[in-house]
Amino acid sequence: MAVVWAVATLTLLVLAGLLPDFQLQSADGDTFTRTALTAAAAAGAFGLLGALVWPLIVRALLLVPALVLGLLVFFLNGSLLLVALWLIPDGRGVADPETAVVVAAVMSAVASATSTALAVRDDDAYRRRLYRLTGRTRPRRPEDAPEQAPGTVFLQLDGVGHHVLRGAVADGLMPTVAGWLDTGHRLTPWRTDWSSQTGASQLGILHGSNEDVPAFRWYEKDTGRLMVSNRPASAVELQRRAVRRTGDGGLLTVDGASRGNLFSGGADQVALVLSVAARRGPRNRSRAGYFAYFSDPANAVRTAGSLAAECLREVGQSTRALLRRQTPRVSRGGTYPFVRAFATVVERDVVVSAVMGDMLAGRTAVYADLVAYDEVAHHSGPHGRDTDQVLRRLDRSIALIATVAEHAPRPYRIVLLSDHGQSPGETFEGAYGLTLKDLVRAGCGLPVPRRVRRTRSGSEARDAARDALRLALHRPVDETGETAKELPARPSEPVVLASGNLGLVSFPDVPHRMTREEIDRRHPALLRTLANHPGVGFVLVASAEHGSVVLAGGGAEVPVAELDDGGPLAVFGPGAAEAVRRTDGFPHVADIMVNSMYDPATGTVHAFEEQIGSHGGLGGEQSHPFLLSPPELSPPVGEGEELVGAERVHRVLRRWLRECSGPQVPLSEPSEPSSLEISLPMDESESLLPVDHPVVQDKNL
Repeated sequence: MAVVWAVATLTLLVLAGLLPDFQLQSADGDTFTRTALTAAAAAGAFGLLGALVWPLIVRALLLVPALVLGLLVFFLNGSLLLVALWLIPDGRGVADPETAVVVAAVMSAVASATSTALAVRDDDAYRRRLYRLTGRTRPRRPEDAPEQAPGTVFLQLDGVGHHVLRGAVADGLMPTVAGWLDTGHRLTPWRTDWSSQTGASQLGILHGSNEDVPAFRWYEKDTGRLMVSNRPASAVELQRRAVRRTGDGGLLTVDGASRGNLFSGGADQVALVLSVAARRGPRNRSRAGYFAYFSDPANAVRTAGSLAAECLREVGQSTRALLRRQTPRVSRGGTYPFVRAFATVVERDVVVSAVMGDMLAGRTAVYADLVAYDEVAHHSGPHGRDTDQVLRRLDRSIALIATVAEHAPRPYRIVLLSDHGQSPGETFEGAYGLTLKDLVRAGCGLPVPRRVRRTRSGSEARDAARDALRLALHRPVDETGETAKELPARPSEPVVLASGNLGLVSFPDVPHRMTREEIDRRHPALLRTLANHPGVGFVLVASAEHGSVVLAGGGAEVPVAELDDGGPLAVFGPGAAEAVRRTDGFPHVADIMVNSMYDPATGTVHAFEEQIGSHGGLGGEQSHPFLLSPPELSPPVGEGEELVGAERVHRVLRRWLRECSGPQVPLSEPSEPSSLEISLPMDESESLLPVDHPVVQDKNL
C-alpha cells in the first residue's frame, strides 16, 4: 500500500506539471515539499474513495445497460478525483472536470499496474484473485458435496529423482512435500526402462505402452525417419502407435485434462501438449493454454516480471560458475537464458494456472508436467545451488495447487511423481576430447577433424581401423576355410545419435539390423574400439551366431539370452539385464547401442550430449524416479515388491482412478479412429512450444 501510494503521489506531481488545468499549489505558489504533501493527500483520498465508495456506486448501477455503465465509469472516476481534491485543506487542489477525467484514468491505470507488479511473487494474492474470478471465495465444506467422488491430480516433477527429492526434503527445500510425508504419504521409488527419458516414461505412464521406444531419438530404417521424442510430428506418431498397440485411448479418456505433456493421455482438455501441437486448424487446443493465460493483463505482468528475473538469475549463476572455474561445466550462453526462463517461468505459470482452473471446474483427472528442474539440471548439474532454488519454487507451486484444492467443488487427491532422475558427470567430449560421433567415425576409418586425431582415443581408434582394414583387404581365411566377403566399395556413413549417456549407431544403407559379423566385415575395428573405450560401459549388438551379445572392455562378451545382473552389467544395478533384454527385442533398436561408463563410487556417467546432468540410459540416479501418493490410495506395490517400468506405473495410476470412481480406460479399440489419431506427414510440425524447429543434429550427434 505504501509503494502504491508513493507511485500515485509521484504520478499526480507529474500530471500537475504537464496539464495546465490541473493545479496542486495555491495561487501564491508553494515549496516543493508543500506541493508533494498536497499530492500525497490527494492520492490518499482518491485511493480511499476508490476502495470505499466505488463498490457502492457500481452496485447501485448494476441495472444500467453495460454500454452506458462503461461510459459512466470515466465520469464517475473523475468525479471521485474532484471530491478527493475538494477534501485537501486550503483548497490547493484544482482541476477542470474534463482534466479530472484524464487524471483519474491515468491514476487508476498506474495504481493497478503497480499493485499487480508487486504481487508477481505473492502466491496468496494470485490465488485470491483466481478465486474471485471463479466465484469461489470460501473453502469447500464437506456438506457442500457429500456424495461427490474425489478427483485426482497427477503432478509430474520432470527429472526429479528419488534421491534428489529425499535430499530436498531433508534440507528443508520442500516444506510442503515434507509436511505430506509427515502426515502419512507414501514415497515409493520406481525403476525406469533402459531408455530413462520423458518420451519413453511418459508414453508408458499415460498410454500404457512404451514398446519400441529405444531412446530419446533414433533412426528408423524402414521409414527413413529420424524420430525425436520432443518433436510434434514424432510425438503424435508415438501416441498413435501406443493407442493401436493397447486399444486404450489413454489414462485421461473421460473428463481428463493434460497440461504441459508430450502426450495427451486421451484427454479432451489439453494445453501445451506436444502430440496435438502438430494439428492445424480450429481443433488445435494445445496453444489455447497460452492465450487463456496471457489474455489476462495481470497474468502477463506477473509472468513477465518473473521471466526477466529468471534470465538475470541464469546470467548471474553462469557467470559465477565461470569465474569460480567450476567443473564440470557446459556452455550456457546464447539463447539458453531465455530457454531456461521459458521452462522455469512461462511453462510453470501456464501449467499451474491451468491445473488450478481444472480443479475449480471440478475435472475428474488431471496430469501435468513441470519441467523446470530437468531443464536447469541439464546445464547446472542435478545437485547444487541452482537446482535448489528451482526445487524451492516447485514446492511453492505444489503448495499453491494444494491450497486451491480446498476451494474446489470436489475433494482432490494430489499425487506427485517423476518420469526419471538425472545422473551427474562430465560430458564424454569434455573427458576424452572427442564426441561419440568422432569415435565412431575414427573406428570406421572415416575422416575426422584434426583435433580428434591428436586425442589419444582418436589416434588409437584410427590406428586400429587402419590395421583392421589392412587385414581385411588381404581377405583372410575364416574358421570354416572360406575367404571373408569383400568390403563394399563405398559404405554409407553411420548415423550417430545421442540420448543422454545412451548412444545409437545405425547404418542406413542396410535395410535390416546389422549383425556383429556384418559390422566386423565392413568396419573390423569399430566394435572393438567402442567396447574397450574407457568412457563406454557396454555395447549391445545383434549376432548371427548368438542372437545378440553385450560387449564390454577386456574382451567381455555375453549373449543377451544369458545376461544377468553380474558380469559387464554388475555396476548398473539390479534389473539392468532385463532392461537391456527388453530393448533388444524392439523392432527399431539401433545396429549398435552404446551405454556410457558408470562409476558407482561417484554416481557419475558421461553424457554423449552437452549436459552435465543427463538421463537416457543406465547408470545412477537417472533410473530411479519416485511416486508420492496420499494414504487414502492403495499402496503402489505389495510389501517387498519393486515398481519397475513406466507401463506398470500406468497400471497403478489407472487402479487409483478406479478407486476414486474416476475415468475408466477403454479396454477395446474403438471402431472409429480416435480423435488423437491424426494423419500428418512426418515433416510437418507446428507448435508454440520451444521445440518446434526442424530436426537438426548438433555437433555431438
